[in-house]
Amino acid sequence: MSDYRKAPPGHLVINVRHRDDPVSLVTEADAFAASRTYKKIVVRGPLFGIAEQRRGDRPRWRMLTDLDTGYPQDARDELNSRLWFKAKDETDDPRERRALLDAVARLETEPVDELTVGDTRYRVVRADEFARTGEGRMEPPRPTDVDSEGWDALTRTPSTTEGFVIDHAAAVGLTEGLDRMGLLPVAYTSERFPPEVLADSRRALRTHPGLVLLPVVFRVMERKENSWSMVSGQLPTPQDARRVLVDHLQTMLPRIEKLDEREAAVYARAADAFTRRLRPNELTVRGRCFEIARIERMMRIGPAGPEGPRRSDISNQEPSKIHPTMDEWGNIEFGS
Repeated sequence: MSDYRKAPPGHLVINVRHRDDPVSLVTEADAFAASRTYKKIVVRGPLFGIAEQRRGDRPRWRMLTDLDTGYPQDARDELNSRLWFKAKDETDDPRERRALLDAVARLETEPVDELTVGDTRYRVVRADEFARTGEGRMEPPRPTDVDSEGWDALTRTPSTTEGFVIDHAAAVGLTEGLDRMGLLPVAYTSERFPPEVLADSRRALRTHPGLVLLPVVFRVMERKENSWSMVSGQLPTPQDARRVLVDHLQTMLPRIEKLDEREAAVYARAADAFTRRLRPNELTVRGRCFEIARIERMMRIGPAGPEGPRRSDISNQEPSKIHPTMDEWGNIEFGS
């Protein structure tokens, strides 16, 4: 057995440091208070995105995209498009463009989860989304979570995930350190998962024994009798989620559910009243309860970095050609 007492590898180190500045102290107190109320963890399932590792960044990886798709192939397609547009817009060197287009060609025909172009490695990475629950509800935003302002539906806060550095040994506060230690042994156990998914989850505890928490995100959820359903995708701040909820009630829900004018007006008035409250996180209308939920994501880390898709992770489609053919000189065949 390896002896790591002198120099434990980075994917096994959780570097906890005490921070005594006022913001950190309040954040820690807020997290401890939340942990007493929202004690149960509900794991929804995997999400996929793209990470890159440049030569000067090694061994660290950096998130290149939001981690917001439920299928590995969707992430591969994201990489396909990113490399194609990089070849189109970000280089005039025919050799560099050819290398990028060769990578695109592979992604068009193969379910590739990692490839290297020049000095950069790209990897499809995997994380599990989870939320904390207690007292019959999902955890709402914490007072110390970074928030934004305003109700303009067109306002968008920049992603907190894109550009995030995946560094297992980076210093964290006491609460995050304890959270990570508590999550290390978490694996799928529900009978709703097929046997191969359960086996892969247990295997990941050995192959990727480290764990990193990604930036917290927020979703609009609708509470059902014994569960919740998602109304929105991941959003970087609670206020982004509140704006999406208002737009959903005023615009999307009447169309989706084909409400008549009178019924649509009920939801519109409820949404308008919601905007006059101070940082509201719950809205009930017509017996339906909508919540702004705090969502967390854990990424498993192994000796070679972040975990990629598991054998049991399914895709909703096969690799395919997404963009027109381009040559190394930047000429595009739009008919192809």
